Amino acid sequence: MTRRRLRPPAWTASLTWKAAAFITVMCCALAALLGVLVHVSVTDQTVGQARDRALSLLDDAARRYESGSRLPPGAGVDPPQLPTALHELAARGERGTMIGDHDASPTMWAAGPASGGRALAVRIDYAQGARTIDGLDNAILGSSVLAIGATLLVGAFAVTRVTRRLHTTARVARKISAGDLDARVGDPRTKDPARHQDEVAAVAAALDSMAASLQGRILTEQRFTADVAHELRTPLTGLHAAAELLPPGRPTELVRDRVAALRTLTEDLLEISRLDARSERVDLDETWLEPVVERVVRFAGAETAVTVVSDVCVVTDRRRLERVLGNLVANAHRHGGPPVELAVDGPVITVRDHGAGYPDYLVEHGPQRFRTEGGARGHGLGLTIALGQAEVLGARLRFTNARDGGAVATLTLPYEEPAVWPG
Repeated sequence: MTRRRLRPPAWTASLTWKAAAFITVMCCALAALLGVLVHVSVTDQTVGQARDRALSLLDDAARRYESGSRLPPGAGVDPPQLPTALHELAARGERGTMIGDHDASPTMWAAGPASGGRALAVRIDYAQGARTIDGLDNAILGSSVLAIGATLLVGAFAVTRVTRRLHTTARVARKISAGDLDARVGDPRTKDPARHQDEVAAVAAALDSMAASLQGRILTEQRFTADVAHELRTPLTGLHAAAELLPPGRPTELVRDRVAALRTLTEDLLEISRLDARSERVDLDETWLEPVVERVVRFAGAETAVTVVSDVCVVTDRRRLERVLGNLVANAHRHGGPPVELAVDGPVITVRDHGAGYPDYLVEHGPQRFRTEGGARGHGLGLTIALGQAEVLGARLRFTNARDGGAVATLTLPYEEPAVWPG
């Protein structure tokens, strides 16, 4: 039988909870230590004073007993409520004191030897001393609770301020990881050079510096890619025109094919550069999805099965939508296996093939430019462009693998149900 390991609730992992628990434990331990020390000190003092009084009365009672005088009030020989242990001590010829009861009231007893193996004992009222110690214990307990509560509130407030700043830093880090390179923590402690920085401010400053450096490098690479692609367009146009003038033959076909591939790569790089720069502008219009997918399938040239479960009219950029679907269908034919299926179910469009499926890195992290696996041809730009154009449209594009094999790309377009259906 397998035993499941019990795990504490998720909220116990919070730094605030751990700090509060630590402060509470330390306050309780300190309060208990101080309380014990004060209790012992006051008890020893109170008991000592009562013992001295009892022994003094015992000395006076012993002198009167020896002289045959009348014993003082509270003194007697072998009183019935004298504690047994103290009676035995006096019977052995020794003196001693003990706190006991007399008529259900706290009493300090003192006893010494008397003639005939009896015990001469005196008692004094110890109720006031007992009340003093009880009151002290209650005061210690109450003040400890108040001190622990106040310390816990102050400590939790201080820790919460720190954890709030840590949460802000973590949230900005997640934004940067998601691609928002403009996100910054902006901790006010990092903006004043004369102000001392704590560890959280140092982490925030390091994160902001890293984000700024990363943003600068990415922008430099984007400008370089855009500049290279732009500079290649003119010579490639001339090279394409020259290739068209070559005499027919196998070498000419190879040259024209390579020139066309290079032109396509250059245009893809320019498109990616515009997407990275977020300079694309959408031209929105009402568009029915069935005519769009039929046009994409006709343009693809390869056999693609189209299934329309329900057609809807969405407000989108038709040209960019065709670009996204065209890249998905082309990728399915180029890298997947037949049959390739395209299905429309409301604002959700699915492109599926029956090949080996997407690589693991693509499913987990999305398409990456200039990365392919398994000896596949291409530059990995088609799916990157499809994802970028989908983001421009405000759509969501997910890449998964079917359980029975094959890659599945799901495009979900923004859509609102019309208040009144036409017709």
